[in-house]
Amino acid sequence: MEYRDIPVVKNIALVAHDHKKDDLIEWIKLHKDELVKHNLIATQTTGKLIEEMLDVKVKKVMSGPLGGDQQLGSMIASGDIHLMIFFWDPMQTQPHDSDVKALLRLGVVWNIPVAGCAATADFILSSPYMQSDYKAAQSDYHNYLNRKIIDDKKEAYGE
Repeated sequence: MEYRDIPVVKNIALVAHDHKKDDLIEWIKLHKDELVKHNLIATQTTGKLIEEMLDVKVKKVMSGPLGGDQQLGSMIASGDIHLMIFFWDPMQTQPHDSDVKALLRLGVVWNIPVAGCAATADFILSSPYMQSDYKAAQSDYHNYLNRKIIDDKKEAYGE
């Protein structure tokens, strides 16, 4: 089994759909003493709100529907995000639902903690792993990356 190091100072992605931004900001207020110890990354509007409220620098990516979800997904895949707090709205369809699903999927693929609500975020933030380094099990995708690619067109024509 391969492992990836998650350091004491974590890169935390903070994301919220429009109808959940107030909930995320309220949650951040409750946990600001812990959050300011880490590197915060957020989509554009959420990042501005967090900066104003915490008076800390937040690395901002584009707004979610404009590509921010995909930017965060890329950062997860490259190991640059260690955990994600994403207050998403289960009662509202989003114009970028496919991007949101892909982002959540990448959190699982790369085995990072992902919270979709305040209760899960509370559990993550109160974990002893927030105060220490952590070795996250990393799936081995070697076989997947080296699989034989079948060209259906060639097989169909007997080539």
